[in-house]
Amino acid sequence: MNITHDMKMADVIHLNYSLLPVITRFNIHLGFGDKSVGEVCEDFGVNLDFFIEITNSFIDDDYIPQKDLNSFPVKLIVDYLHKTHTYYLEEKLPELLSMISGLSEIFDNPEPILLIKNFFSEYQQELQSHIEREENIVHPYVLEIEDSFNQNSKDSKLVEKIKTYSINDFAKEHDNVEEKLYDLKNIIIKYLPPCKDKALCNRFLTELFRLEKDLNAHAELEDKVLIPKVAKMEELLLEKYTKI
Repeated sequence: MNITHDMKMADVIHLNYSLLPVITRFNIHLGFGDKSVGEVCEDFGVNLDFFIEITNSFIDDDYIPQKDLNSFPVKLIVDYLHKTHTYYLEEKLPELLSMISGLSEIFDNPEPILLIKNFFSEYQQELQSHIEREENIVHPYVLEIEDSFNQNSKDSKLVEKIKTYSINDFAKEHDNVEEKLYDLKNIIIKYLPPCKDKALCNRFLTELFRLEKDLNAHAELEDKVLIPKVAKMEELLLEKYTKI
């Protein structure tokens, strides 16, 4: 079942509650009554088409976008990615760390939890480094590309940037932060000894699966939409520059 503009926003959450953090990234707050998706997006100043494509793609891997995501401005995509980063750093990672602290109290043998804690600490540093690079280098660059493209301006410095280090160079170096998370899940599933609080162990593993799904959707948006879109603008800017 696809999300549509006339569906009640409350029904969207009932359809798939895992969309709650995604909806929050659009600065949409609970308490919208029986308003439709279209009405809520209008109330909160959200691009309706973008909201529908993002939410449908998140809950259905086989979803075919009704509107090409490449048609949306880079600034809109970057803003969503930035809010996703904030969610990881300020909500998800602290939540998982809190669970690990809880797990450390219910095992007589501290070694398995120490292994998980160290592995997660390495993963956290890797994810933070990945995010910092995107926030400080990649996102400012792609916004600069879009501004120059839209203004139809000649910018020799930007052209040199494209020649020196393009978005495709970034794509080749793009860290796959999902792989390490998969390894951590495997350690827990295969080697975690019986614990006193099975519910906490299961909740921790469940939240790792949710984070992995979120990260996969995040990577898809970057790899299949943002990078090709920026690469095309780079190509057109270089063509225009060589003709001048």
